[in-house]
Amino acid sequence: MADSLTSTIKSDLPASGQEAEAGDFIALLKPRVMSLVIFTAFVGLIAAPGSMNPVIAIAAIVLIAIGAGASGALNMWYDADIDAVMDRTAKRPIPAGRVTPGDALGFGLTLSVASVILLGLLVNVTSAILLALTIFFYAVIYTMWLKRRTPQNIVIGGAAGAFPPMIGWAAVTDSVTIESIVLFGIIFLWTPPHFWALSLFIHKDYEKVGVPMLPVVAGEKETRKQILLYSLLMVPCAIAPYFMGFAGPVYGVVTSALSAWFLVLAFYVWRGNEKAYKKLFLFSILYLFTAFAVLAAERVVMGLI
Repeated sequence: MADSLTSTIKSDLPASGQEAEAGDFIALLKPRVMSLVIFTAFVGLIAAPGSMNPVIAIAAIVLIAIGAGASGALNMWYDADIDAVMDRTAKRPIPAGRVTPGDALGFGLTLSVASVILLGLLVNVTSAILLALTIFFYAVIYTMWLKRRTPQNIVIGGAAGAFPPMIGWAAVTDSVTIESIVLFGIIFLWTPPHFWALSLFIHKDYEKVGVPMLPVVAGEKETRKQILLYSLLMVPCAIAPYFMGFAGPVYGVVTSALSAWFLVLAFYVWRGNEKAYKKLFLFSILYLFTAFAVLAAERVVMGLI
């Protein structure tokens, strides 16, 4: 179904993007997603042991952001057909006719290659390899392979969003350590309950374009169960930085309190409380931001003492 829909809609996509403005190309980078990438990569960089030249550190964050934005542009290029049908994405630059698919593809590929090469030259090869994996996972593994084929698209494809703190850590240490893997794990396990909570109240959009999100394929009851399961898996990983010694007591207390409320909301979702769907989705954003912000703040304060 999805493949036939793809061929039908792509033939109707605009052939010219003469009205494209700078803002349209910025929109292709998915600024909201990019802001999360910048933030978590920065936290990974701050939390890592060692020091880094401030100019190189800024360059690293900018290049990580550009790489993440490039994968967003490639995602919009490939998904332009279903974006044109879904209510929440119909006004994106390609389906709206402001940017051509070809221009979006060229834009995404150019930024992808440039960001990886420059990160390797200016920072280190380890961080560049991880950035390349991030782009590959989001643009190829998630967008082109998993998204239209399996309800596990968010689970496996979520690795793309989990790489940034690991890249930030590697930018300082030129290595992948257990601490950076834990930071990766927090976002990786956070992603399914976050997006499945969203999909519970917008599943009709996915259904009409044939994207097999979990509520569409397995039903609402199974989705609610999986949200609770992944929430239970996420919480120990989120608290782990305190017990591992690279986060302080404030992080331990704050994250424990936030995790308790996260589990309460996940429980209400599991019980079928429809009001909890959106509450969990919105709280999950606050949860991740606060946990990582406290981790970074503690590291900064400890570094100043």
